Amino acid sequence: MQAVAKPQWTSASYLVYAGAFVVLGAATASVSYLSTQYGAGGLAAWALLIFAVLLTVAGGLRRQGHALAAGVFAFLAVDAFGILVGSLWSWWGWLDTSSGTSVTIGSSVVDTSSASSSPFSGFDVGLLSLELLIFLAAVAAVRAFRHPLPIWTATGLAWLFVTDVISNGGNWTAVVTLFIGLVYLAIGRSLDGGPRDAYGFWFHLSAGELIGGTLLYWWHAGDFRWSLICVGALVYIALARRTRRSSWAVLGSLGLVAAATHFSVEWSRTSVGFFGDGGEVGRPWAPMVVFAVLGFLLVALGLARRGVAADV
Repeated sequence: MQAVAKPQWTSASYLVYAGAFVVLGAATASVSYLSTQYGAGGLAAWALLIFAVLLTVAGGLRRQGHALAAGVFAFLAVDAFGILVGSLWSWWGWLDTSSGTSVTIGSSVVDTSSASSSPFSGFDVGLLSLELLIFLAAVAAVRAFRHPLPIWTATGLAWLFVTDVISNGGNWTAVVTLFIGLVYLAIGRSLDGGPRDAYGFWFHLSAGELIGGTLLYWWHAGDFRWSLICVGALVYIALARRTRRSSWAVLGSLGLVAAATHFSVEWSRTSVGFFGDGGEVGRPWAPMVVFAVLGFLLVALGLARRGVAADV
């Protein structure tokens, strides 16, 4: 069995990732430009060319023994495949691009007259099939290239597909998202330390993103709720120590920065007056104090973790 490629953080691996994502940006910009120059059929043809080029590069790198670069380009090819399928679905009229219309796939007609701008509003067979095909492409890339990066796409599409099927936005979508995040955390823990340990990182990262996104959705207003975000961020940093996955520490620090931004804005001014009238008295020093405290807190947390090696 071919060994799982486990990326190491080196200058060489950084350059490979950086270059590949620059290519992805260029490809995305190209599709955006071409969509203004050609019709749906022409755009699909260009998307096919971009997908074929990226997949060919990935296969060529794999044959030459460059497992890391091959896997990264396989990840890009999956994204290009999604653009290709989306272009075809739009060309064939299988994707609803406006509210109040219907989507036709074969002999089935799906009413989307109640759909809104939210991807979780209404049952869109074209959109669901697009999500499912990209998910399957990501799984195929993982199996073929034995590289963990496409798992990030697979976990994202699996969450999107399941959430799209069983929820219609709002709090129920947040509950489903939280549940899927906890499932990803359990999967990541089951992979830690085993032969597929490299895959575990992306499940941990996806779990942190989904759980954190849910908490921000619920607790993004008011000082008390932002205090809960601080508590959650500290739990994330504790999880980094427990799981030896640095992604939890990164996401936790971002949560603390977001909370510090909120408190620095709130505490830098206070309203005066009666019955809602009056102005605001500024405290321009508040942001500096808040972020200084945050900086020392992050240093203290880092020193507490000294000697504990963490995987990516």
